[in-house]
Amino acid sequence: MTWDALYSSAFDRVRESIGRVGRVLLAYNTNIDAIKYLDPKDLEERVEKAGKEEVFRFSEELPKKITSVEHLLGGILWSVRRGKAAELFVESCLVRFYMKKWGWDELRMGGQVGIMANLLGGVYNVPVIAHVPQLSRLQAELFKDGPIYVPKLEDGKLKLVHPKAFQADEENLIHYIYEFPRGFKVFDFEAPRENRFIGSADDYNPNVCIRPEFKEAFEEIAGKVELAIISGLQALTKENYKEPFEELERHLEVLGEREIPVHLEFAFTPDETVRKRLVEVLGRFTSVGLNEVELASIMEVLGEKAIAEKLLAHDPVDPIAVTEATLKLAERTGVKRIHFHTYGYYLALTDYKGAHVRDALLFAALAAAAKAKLGDVRSIDDVVKAMDVPVNEKAKAVEEKLVEEYGMKDGIAEVNGYQLSFAPTKIVAKPKSTVGIGDTISSSAFVGEFALR
Repeated sequence: MTWDALYSSAFDRVRESIGRVGRVLLAYNTNIDAIKYLDPKDLEERVEKAGKEEVFRFSEELPKKITSVEHLLGGILWSVRRGKAAELFVESCLVRFYMKKWGWDELRMGGQVGIMANLLGGVYNVPVIAHVPQLSRLQAELFKDGPIYVPKLEDGKLKLVHPKAFQADEENLIHYIYEFPRGFKVFDFEAPRENRFIGSADDYNPNVCIRPEFKEAFEEIAGKVELAIISGLQALTKENYKEPFEELERHLEVLGEREIPVHLEFAFTPDETVRKRLVEVLGRFTSVGLNEVELASIMEVLGEKAIAEKLLAHDPVDPIAVTEATLKLAERTGVKRIHFHTYGYYLALTDYKGAHVRDALLFAALAAAAKAKLGDVRSIDDVVKAMDVPVNEKAKAVEEKLVEEYGMKDGIAEVNGYQLSFAPTKIVAKPKSTVGIGDTISSSAFVGEFALR
């Protein structure tokens, strides 16, 4: 079958079955995204004013957190030079004030939980229970209508209400997103692809502050769900990770007792101690989703530096290196499903077999293309509007490598007893935004695969 035929079939199958999926638990990070579309002249002037030499130093190697304007601007240039996303915690109040003064072009729902809640509940009509660290009026208004719920305790009894009905007036948690298009030129750098740099300016998500409702009623909440997606651990450090990890492990134990499949949406995690702890608990998850930067960072803590270097050496990313890395990760941790997504193609390594794994990847790729094309996907029928977006041409060479190395056919191969599933993605030449595309991909693939089982 052609890829267009496989795409069409996958969409039809997921659309028919996704309505049967029960509630999905989403934890832990939700925030407000303040999006700034970068202007090269403005950025150059800011770099010159801050000190070009110092800023350029941080464009070579990312700091662990942002404590100065030089860190912020250097981080933005790091992303531009590579066309890769990065997110760092903004510790300095002066830098937070600087970002606020710099301003934004639009405000949107942010945080992996917020984005996934609006997609699953507001677009696919899959009911979700979301953890929202701070429910401000603005945060509540950014949630779409649909079966999106937050827990509320009234007289010790658990109620599930839409965020708009929660009626709280808590803090605004703002993350500043600096977006740039492919070909964005600043100094001697040119972005090889569109992407963004994120400066997170809130004190709740980086510390994974868990709401009292989730602490007190988690067993009851877990009893109401069929699936769970965990995210938002990326900003933890060796100084503050212990308490959140205790709560995480308690939640995993409760979910494990109920045999609820749990996906970890990995994100760039600068702190090596936290990365090591995530690898240690990974076997308690059913699934993990990550890109090449994140996979390389895990290979580094596993002592596989040669593989880590291979993952970052080529564009598109070498699929044989990805397969080698995911096999090592699966064998070391016991995680059953690894979903790798990069610009141009996706791979999934699973310890179970079936075309539904590939079809879920294709559905996710279509959803991501629809989001890039339209900016906002309003219903599952909007997803099919991306069918006319062309399949990435560079993915053909990737597929040929997989066919040659593993005998892949129609995007499926067997490797060392695991199934390897491949999907070439559809590339929107001028996306309206890149924010939330990774979360769209991972949640669509995970929930779509579950729907097709």
